[in-house]
Amino acid sequence: MSFMDKVKSTMKAGAEQAAAKAQEELDRMQTRRELGQAYSDLGEKAFSLVERSELSHPELEGLVDHVKRLQEKLGPPTSVGTDEPPAEPEPEPEPEPEPEAAPAQPDEPPPAS
Repeated sequence: MSFMDKVKSTMKAGAEQAAAKAQEELDRMQTRRELGQAYSDLGEKAFSLVERSELSHPELEGLVDHVKRLQEKLGPPTSVGTDEPPAEPEPEPEPEPEPEAAPAQPDEPPPAS
């Protein structure tokens, strides 16, 4: 095996190892993202259950109060924490059609003098 073959072999092995490591990290990042979404879904569901008085626990009270304060800060309540989809915006009314103009009258000749 020549020197260049050894270099190519080493480079190929290193590239494969780097690719495998990158794939592992990508899988871990995806799993962390899914876990974060699962916690978010759980929190929204728990908040919804607390709001409907179907769940209560002293440890949840402070968190629920904090969410309510943040919602008040944002304005009217949204559909976060409910099973209902957000309301559709009302469609704008269509403009009224313009009335048809009267047919043009031919110009009258000036009176004869």
